[in-house]
Amino acid sequence: MIRPGRMFLKVICSFFKKPATSMYPFIKIEKPAKFRGKLKFYQERCIGCKLCMKDCPSNAITIVNVGQPAAQNAAGAEPQKPAEKKFEAIVDLDKCLYCAQCVDSCMKKALEATREFELASLDHKKLKVKI
Repeated sequence: MIRPGRMFLKVICSFFKKPATSMYPFIKIEKPAKFRGKLKFYQERCIGCKLCMKDCPSNAITIVNVGQPAAQNAAGAEPQKPAEKKFEAIVDLDKCLYCAQCVDSCMKKALEATREFELASLDHKKLKVKI
């Protein structure tokens, strides 16, 4: 048991010590180089293999083909030009574990983990985003 006199001395000393906690959000903390935050999608690199969807442990990412379908000629036989392959990634931020398994499994480096982590929202609809 600490006597009141010793306790008073400790209380006075604590005013002059450096705080043990950080001053977040007033002072931003520097994140490490390989921090796994919000995903970034490079649409031009994606080939639509959907390995990221298959490897995601929480089924948080969806790859959708948004390209134009192949144009049919008047006879309806052979398409005149091939279908445009353009993909879009949709992420459920409330399901995502930020494990970056999708980033590791993407062979074309179409996904990247950024340092952005302040993603909280009160509206559930805002947590399903196109990246």
